[in-house]
Amino acid sequence: MSDVKRPSKRAQKAQQTRRRILSAALELFVQDGYGATNLQDVADKAGVAVQTIYFVFGNKRALLKELVDVTIAGDDEPVATMDRPWYVDALAAGTAQDMLRAYVAGTTLVLERIAPIGKVLDGACASDPEVAALWPHDVDPRYVVHERAAKALAGKPGARAEVSVAEAADLLYGLLSPELYLLFVHSRGWPRERWERWAFRTLHAQLCSD
Repeated sequence: MSDVKRPSKRAQKAQQTRRRILSAALELFVQDGYGATNLQDVADKAGVAVQTIYFVFGNKRALLKELVDVTIAGDDEPVATMDRPWYVDALAAGTAQDMLRAYVAGTTLVLERIAPIGKVLDGACASDPEVAALWPHDVDPRYVVHERAAKALAGKPGARAEVSVAEAADLLYGLLSPELYLLFVHSRGWPRERWERWAFRTLHAQLCSD
């Protein structure tokens, strides 16, 4: 017999409620803005009592924080980006070119998810110092993710020997940024597939030997 315990019906229901609240919050924050959306609006959209949101998340700032974390991850599992299968598999690729192709593909999916909430987060941080404090500014987690990828890339066949890890990390951080993705895909109307091809070709020219 398997020792893996299935979640109880109560736990499953609680998880479904949590997801409904997050989905409602995402839609309303994007549509109306963080400041203009109150928790009663979210509760009505999710079909729950507002007290449920306070019980599950605590307050609106905590709701936004979890929404951003879940949106980046793609699910509500407590697994960091650098432990995600797509990231681990990309860094395990045999050559610099193969790693870069897989890494750009995986990062593009993340950018596609977080693009709608990016402007919401910028506006919330600008208007509420307590929201901004939820994301420390001394170390950018996104840079840490790209820096580890740059270190892995540098040790693979086909990587440009003259490009330092620091330079490679900066290139990944800059070219695979939410801001640049929004500029091309949302402002200029590029399909996601075109963005992915462009990002790969551009980074390949900088980071991989011919």
